[in-house]
Amino acid sequence: MKNRIFQMLLVAILIFSCQKEEKQNPFEISYNRIGLLTNEIKISQLDSVFANDSIARSTTQNQFLSNANEIEIYEKGGVKLLVLEAREESNTNATIENIQIIDSRYKTSLGLSSASVFKDIKDNYSISKINNTLSTAVIFVDSIQAYFTIDKKELPREFQFTTDIEIKATDIPDASKIKHFWISWNKN
Repeated sequence: MKNRIFQMLLVAILIFSCQKEEKQNPFEISYNRIGLLTNEIKISQLDSVFANDSIARSTTQNQFLSNANEIEIYEKGGVKLLVLEAREESNTNATIENIQIIDSRYKTSLGLSSASVFKDIKDNYSISKINNTLSTAVIFVDSIQAYFTIDKKELPREFQFTTDIEIKATDIPDASKIKHFWISWNKN
């Protein structure tokens, strides 16, 4: 009888120890996830996801002054972490469409953050495409749902004042700093 109770106790301990969940890193960027934020979280749920942080919602009605569907996330101490853009303006049941990564503590599993340089992108990810805009090169990395901007001042002179020349990965210096780091969650 004692042997049977011991066996049942051992099985119960094994089951509970296997169910132990690994705590989610609040700064990890992965596919469809940034820390505790996922692509399925609704605007109305942000208060619980960022319970330890401050949320600032745009109230400006003038489209030229502010984006009305923009939500800024700050640490309690005032450090800006993220800028979220809702898929639909003024709809609390909408999900997040775009996230600007501001704080460099947010990183991918390969260490890519807003403080990274182009070499970090090039060496660790497959670049899907590069767009040449008026003031930036926009680098798309589809495998992590991300795009990055690099100021054209970081590029060789022949690319700085035109949008007509195709920019290739080999044209961007390794030390070029990331200006903006965005995650874009397409509608499922």
